[in-house]
Amino acid sequence: MPKVQFTRHLKTHFPTLSEVEVEGGTVGQVVIALDQRYPGLKSYLTDDQGSLRRHVNIFVNEELIRDRTRLTDVLRPRDRLFVMQALSGG
Repeated sequence: MPKVQFTRHLKTHFPTLSEVEVEGGTVGQVVIALDQRYPGLKSYLTDDQGSLRRHVNIFVNEELIRDRTRLTDVLRPRDRLFVMQALSGG
């Protein structure tokens, strides 16, 4: 199963968030599985059409995903995902 890590800042909104292994053959499937474990996370990461929000990036094995619209990037069981939120401000 793919392993997912998160930036520390996301814990502000989801305090129980931690590194986790979830089922999923695509990034989209992993996002759905994460939402089952952490209700509301999917709507924080994606918009109403299911596209990744502008302030969110997902990396698979240190490479930025290619499909931000449909989240169809294929995953292997030993892949590592890193979900990060862009921060702004001064």
